[in-house]
Amino acid sequence: MIQEFDRYEYGRRLFEQRKYAQAAREFEELLTSGEGHGTGDARELLMRALFHSAQLTKAEAAARAALEDNPTDAYALVVLGRTLYRQARYEEAETYLKQAEAFGVSTV
Repeated sequence: MIQEFDRYEYGRRLFEQRKYAQAAREFEELLTSGEGHGTGDARELLMRALFHSAQLTKAEAAARAALEDNPTDAYALVVLGRTLYRQARYEEAETYLKQAEAFGVSTV
């Protein structure tokens, strides 16, 4: 448990330092090795780190997995929409961004 917390904190610090690719690796390790309890923050930071490090295929997969677990995860909708937009999949992106806006989340 402590080791998982330390890995989370290390990943969070890397993210804050804008070392997104390194942070993504830490969060991926944490999420694949953990029991899956209390991983919502790590999952969100993983999506963001993947997006910011331009690992768009992985960011899309992470956002879709989050939405599979929780279809009302507005932030996952935003990440998915922005990821699709960066891949020039504009129409598909618009669908998810509009859903996020319906939940009251700004997509700008």
